[in-house]
Amino acid sequence: MLLFALCATFLYGATKSYPLPDKDKKTQQKPKEKKKETKKEDRVYLIHADRLFYERWHNNNAQVLQGNVQFEHNGAYLYCDSANFFEDTNSFEAFGNVKMLQGDTLSLISDYGYYDGNDQLMQALDNVVMKHRETTLYTDSLYFDRLWNMGYFQEGGKMVDKTTTLVSDWGEYHTDTKMAIFYYDVVMVDKNFVLKTDSLYYDTEMKLAHIVGPSNITSGESHIYSELGYYNTDLEQGQLLQRSTIDNGGRIMTGDSIAYNGKTGVSEAFRNVVYTDTLNKNMLTGNYGYYEEPTGYAMCTDSAMTVDYSQKDSLFMHADTFKVFTYNKETDSVYRVIHAFHKVRAYRTDLQAVCDSLVYNQKDSCMTLYRDPIVWNMDQQLLGEEIKVYMKDSVIDRAHVINQAFSIEDLHEKDQYNQVSSKEMFAFFKNGEINEGRAVGNVLVAYYPIDESDSTYIGFVTMETEEMRMYMEKQKLQRIWTPKSEGVVYPMTQIPPLKRYLEGFAWFDYVRPLSKEDIFVWRGKKAGTELKVVKRRQAPLQKLSE
Repeated sequence: MLLFALCATFLYGATKSYPLPDKDKKTQQKPKEKKKETKKEDRVYLIHADRLFYERWHNNNAQVLQGNVQFEHNGAYLYCDSANFFEDTNSFEAFGNVKMLQGDTLSLISDYGYYDGNDQLMQALDNVVMKHRETTLYTDSLYFDRLWNMGYFQEGGKMVDKTTTLVSDWGEYHTDTKMAIFYYDVVMVDKNFVLKTDSLYYDTEMKLAHIVGPSNITSGESHIYSELGYYNTDLEQGQLLQRSTIDNGGRIMTGDSIAYNGKTGVSEAFRNVVYTDTLNKNMLTGNYGYYEEPTGYAMCTDSAMTVDYSQKDSLFMHADTFKVFTYNKETDSVYRVIHAFHKVRAYRTDLQAVCDSLVYNQKDSCMTLYRDPIVWNMDQQLLGEEIKVYMKDSVIDRAHVINQAFSIEDLHEKDQYNQVSSKEMFAFFKNGEINEGRAVGNVLVAYYPIDESDSTYIGFVTMETEEMRMYMEKQKLQRIWTPKSEGVVYPMTQIPPLKRYLEGFAWFDYVRPLSKEDIFVWRGKKAGTELKVVKRRQAPLQKLSE
């Protein structure tokens, strides 16, 4: 695309452009006649006419020609049904079936024409058709300057180039550089899109359109807005600059620059990329974005962040890279799987999380946190080898902590924490608030029960059991259920120091994200505190005897 841009810039510099007329005063005017002597070799020659007559005081001192009239001037041949030939000024008026041929590549047809041989300027009016190689220009009023190899119109015209059609109020076409320039109410129609703008350059040889003003492009369900860019109609490749925007059915992507390949359906966005899904109310930002339209695959990296604003409070998440995979794209059962890795950090006013990687499966609305995940809610910290969070209508429905589950509540008293550890933990939510919690397998508990009459701590309890269920209401513990269990109650003044903390206890407040800006600052666990995955034995595969 850079090569196209350089070529286009060179071509623009090589062309002559007449100053734009006032849009509200687009009047047709003949250029002022240049007073100069006509050299013999610059004379307009009359080649043929069926009839010629001359009356000095009639027809403005012109020779009147009728029937199969033909002129020649510097390699160009001009034909018409009748003409007024002004030999003194080296010019003529042509009437009926006017045609000008220049070489074997250019033809100009109209109902009326005026040709000035001194300026080599042809004015054509009514039903004008100019053809140059594969490009055809239609209008009712056209000037063609042979010295500058340029035709221009000021009262509306249409250009057709293979599968591309351009319409505008004012325009010009250069036959030497194959460059077309259009202004005012420009509409470009191609087989795959419609472009509307007020200013457009189009290189008919390179098939390169140059957008130089506010432009709207419609392609299928996609809408593109750009104020500067390039598009190759043959290769179906475009580059949009200056914060261009692509809107695909409510999914909007904006970037400092966007590259698009219509044949492969691949889009790339660079610097300050913002992708907004207005339907699902989420947003993805970064400095590089990639999207494949046929497969639905997307990727974002370099300061990448997602924002879910579907709830009252927005959830902000950062990772080195986000990837989106789409399955069953052309069916009613389409769903997406989002991967976030590495150094994932998330923040919402009531919820924070960190992990190495994360996967969200839209099919079952499950978000899984991998490799040393930690989740905080208010004064509570939850960790394990793997954490699964299930959503329902964008609201948390249940959570599952798998292996080495550990829940800690900070009581904001020195060395006082409520703690539960187990093999697995489950949490069930109602209207976004937890109403039941379960700990299953090798359950260890250390907590401080409260005397509700005066809100003082009764003592310190340690307990072991195989399962524990906690029932909550309005985020307050209502009751606890356990099967057979063993425990000890210590008075507050007689708590053994070694019993205050369960094995594996660690409070990772220094890792916790503090704000939406803080998610970009990675702080890992201190050496030696990382969660070590326990390798578990699996039953060997059985082989059938032969």
